[in-house]
Amino acid sequence: MLKTRVLTAVVALALFLAALLLLPWGAWVMVCALILGVAAWEWGGLVRLAAAGRCAWTACVVALFLAPSFVNVPGARGWYAPPWAYYAAAFFWVVLAPLWMWRRPGAAHRLVLLAVGAAVLVPAFAALVDLRRDGWPVLLAVLAIVWVSDTAAYFVGRRFGRRKLAPAISPGKTWEGVAGALAAVALYALAWASLGSPASMPVALDGTRSAAPWIVPVLLALAVAGMIGDLFESLIKRQAGVKDSGTILPGHGGVLDRIDALLAMLPLAVLAFTR
Repeated sequence: MLKTRVLTAVVALALFLAALLLLPWGAWVMVCALILGVAAWEWGGLVRLAAAGRCAWTACVVALFLAPSFVNVPGARGWYAPPWAYYAAAFFWVVLAPLWMWRRPGAAHRLVLLAVGAAVLVPAFAALVDLRRDGWPVLLAVLAIVWVSDTAAYFVGRRFGRRKLAPAISPGKTWEGVAGALAAVALYALAWASLGSPASMPVALDGTRSAAPWIVPVLLALAVAGMIGDLFESLIKRQAGVKDSGTILPGHGGVLDRIDALLAMLPLAVLAFTR
């Protein structure tokens, strides 16, 4: 299983990096729309929509994502999505999602889950567009937060994991894995701060590019947000009675299984790293 996971991850990462590095702005938006469509289709499956309903809902979600493309000038400075979309997503992940997981209500009404799906999917994919405006190094550095966190959590949790983080939601996750993930992200943040320069560092919280004083706590907060996103998607899958959101990625499941942490982290990263 590990060999399959690694092979799938390598191929997917190679394709993603090729798109990120080589495609112009408009083509990048279309790639994001395509991945979003697959993720939305899988979310519709978790909500148990029929095929026709899944198609209609997926089309609506992709249309919401593409709408700013018709009113914004490609490549222009500013927000791709309206700022309130990111603030709303941040409120959901910082307040509502933890409350939802703490209370663990029964299966929510289908319309509620569909609204939540749109609210978490569209801002996350819009963030992929906004973060690329400052150049691919910024987006790649932000994505690496989750990659570093997930990798460290997996191996540290597998070797040292004893105490369950949220056994009722995701029995495989441990507090030791969380500690390993945060330690790895802290080291990544220190390396980022020490190696960065005014030309390569993302914009800091105060609007400047001198991010060293902020980078460690900000990256740790983003890593925690990613963990919340991972747990929340696990809860939705558990309530839907499935192990994976799909089967498109061998060894990983569906697209949602691969981007669950990014759904929470990316909108917050836009608020932290763009003006």
